[in-house]
Amino acid sequence: MEVFRICKASFATKLTASGSANRWNLRGQHVIYTGSSRSLSTLELIVHRGEVVPADNYKILVISIADDDSLITQIKLSDLSANWRAFDSYSALQEIGSRWYNEQKTLLLKVPSAIIPLEYNYVLNTEHPAFYKDVQLVRTEDYFWDNRLFMDQ
Repeated sequence: MEVFRICKASFATKLTASGSANRWNLRGQHVIYTGSSRSLSTLELIVHRGEVVPADNYKILVISIADDDSLITQIKLSDLSANWRAFDSYSALQEIGSRWYNEQKTLLLKVPSAIIPLEYNYVLNTEHPAFYKDVQLVRTEDYFWDNRLFMDQ
């Protein structure tokens, strides 16, 4: 399986996690958020950062993960509350993700995108024993921003 991550070029040389808290993890939990496509990853980056400066040099990380269903825990929409996309739900989602992270049962947490709930993001647990064996940075690709994405262009 291939997943994608878009980041500034200075962070595109290896797979690292900051440990910052986000929707599906608590601070100090080292996970990497990826998208199931380049386009979903683009939307996630724009929404998450609030503002993207097109002049910044971005790269797409193409990440290969072993095709093994036993490596994945999936969170289904039916498992979530009706307002799971709201900021107020972060703590409940972080609890779900934190439990998954600490249990170490699977390498990946497959979660619905808050932007497009019928598409999926994959959260990689960099502390899972399978991370270095089953996850590989295949290549980095140049990324360009289409100016039509930005209102002031």
